[in-house]
Amino acid sequence: MEQREVLKKSRVLMVGAGGIGCELLKTLVLTGFHNIDIIDMDTIEVSNLNRQFLFRKRHVGQSKAKVAREAVLKFRPDANVTSYHANVKDEQFNVDFYQQFQVVLNGLDNLDARRHVNRLCLAAGVPLIESGTTGYLGQVTVHVKGKTECYECQPKPAPKTYPICTITSTPSKPVHCIVWAKELVLVKLFGDRSQASDLNLQAADSDHEDFLQLRDAETISDFCARVFDQIFGHNIEVALKNEDQWKNRRRPTPLFLSGVLPEGIETCKAHRFSESILSVMPLLGFKNPQEVLSLQDNARLFISAMRAILETRTKEIGSLTFDKDDQLAMEFVSSAANLRAYSFGIPVMSIFDAKGIAGNIIHAIATTNAIIAGLIVIEAVKILMKDLDHCRMTYCVEHPSRKRLLMPADPFEPNPNCYVCSNTPLILEVNTGHTKLKDVIDRILRTKLGVSSPVIMHGTSLLFETGDDLGKEEIQLYTSNSEKVLAELPTPVTNGGVLSVEDLQQEFKCSIHIRHRDNFDEEKEPDGMVLIGWSSSVAEQEKDKGKPIAAPAASAEVIDDDDITLIEPAAKKRKPEDDSVPLGKKQKVLE
Repeated sequence: MEQREVLKKSRVLMVGAGGIGCELLKTLVLTGFHNIDIIDMDTIEVSNLNRQFLFRKRHVGQSKAKVAREAVLKFRPDANVTSYHANVKDEQFNVDFYQQFQVVLNGLDNLDARRHVNRLCLAAGVPLIESGTTGYLGQVTVHVKGKTECYECQPKPAPKTYPICTITSTPSKPVHCIVWAKELVLVKLFGDRSQASDLNLQAADSDHEDFLQLRDAETISDFCARVFDQIFGHNIEVALKNEDQWKNRRRPTPLFLSGVLPEGIETCKAHRFSESILSVMPLLGFKNPQEVLSLQDNARLFISAMRAILETRTKEIGSLTFDKDDQLAMEFVSSAANLRAYSFGIPVMSIFDAKGIAGNIIHAIATTNAIIAGLIVIEAVKILMKDLDHCRMTYCVEHPSRKRLLMPADPFEPNPNCYVCSNTPLILEVNTGHTKLKDVIDRILRTKLGVSSPVIMHGTSLLFETGDDLGKEEIQLYTSNSEKVLAELPTPVTNGGVLSVEDLQQEFKCSIHIRHRDNFDEEKEPDGMVLIGWSSSVAEQEKDKGKPIAAPAASAEVIDDDDITLIEPAAKKRKPEDDSVPLGKKQKVLE
């Protein structure tokens, strides 16, 4: 009876109404939770319907949060459910907002939002229950300020990157071809052409004209054929001239349209595209997205998809960006990647598999989401009943260990070297005479530290600030500062200097100690900067400086999962239950 009353009176915040969120909301209301707030910025897509069971086909295009609320009220009409179709990083969801809740439950699908919620929960002193799934794997972790680690106490997986020379010159995996197609070819043809690309460096045209530009009096069909011959034929011929490069690896095969399709471009001219075309596959007779297409069919798909984009989406040319849910762009990327794969002797993929890699997708399993949602609710009940000693981190595995698929362990203690909850200073190695402040903001503060609205001070000097309340002169001043190298700022930032960084929206603060360094390895340190202390203890980073930092996490958006290595967390671990498997031995944390 006491537990029922506590659950009914408590107010909980649920962030995310997707795969985990639908299962979680249903389980919450059926368990007896009465006051629930939901935040989700997404709308429902057809691809959601196979696992997000609160949604129906008629709901496609509508707010996930609002439809989820309406669905659960049908079988629990007395529940007090409030929905927000909004970004959890919006200013309305500040510390005061979080302090209304007794616990926050995360069902998010990206690292940036998770960091943001973690910091606001720390600032508000509200317990956070994190979760994640990827295929048959899943986990639930509990984070209570001062008692357990925060979400950022342990290193998280960085997005997988590949050296540009591998992508452009010596690909050996399907993912290399996918990255080449979406990050280089798609961008140079349809996106911001000012972005740097090694494609132009390999152009064989004697007049050095940009071969990715439509020429005067050239038809779109002829342009598509010329681009095909250039990137799959002439560029490969140029690469083959470097004999040393192919002494120990397979030589690629140049592909020309006349050789791949004897009838040439004429085979693709017959189709006429409507302005509303979303896919060229039906026109070409391709019905199964899981079918691996032949070399000839990939060539037809490449030419047709390219033509369709150029002819029907002229307003987007010059600004188009890759979106895995843009079917036409996905067909272009998939066919381009497969043609390159054929050339280099790499296994080709179906469009279904290519989409999974291009969008960093590991396809979801509804049952895993349901299990994880149930575990979240169990831990939420413990927190609300003040039973923190029995809170557990629980990991769901694909194959039984000791006849168990669920592996519980005591939460980790706070990491004393965590820059978020322990305020441990960070060290930034950087060439202060070459690196601009905006590079530090974009590559370090926003990308690595997850700072949304940075305020940067050096001593008593305010170097940079963002916000809607800034005046015109202030905006001009901070914009000017951002374009200056560190050593030429109004108060020069040189070796030994300390930057104080704050994000008022997250109520987050940290200190960054500057260490000048002249040179960086372009392959291992492409940012031209090295941040020490942001993913593990400073001592550990110093010891392994120059080596890739491995992550103990398998993200729901991570590809090449077997390249990830487990490392033990810096904080002391509490004793796991007798028949469980400690983190770092069997489990990976799913993000």
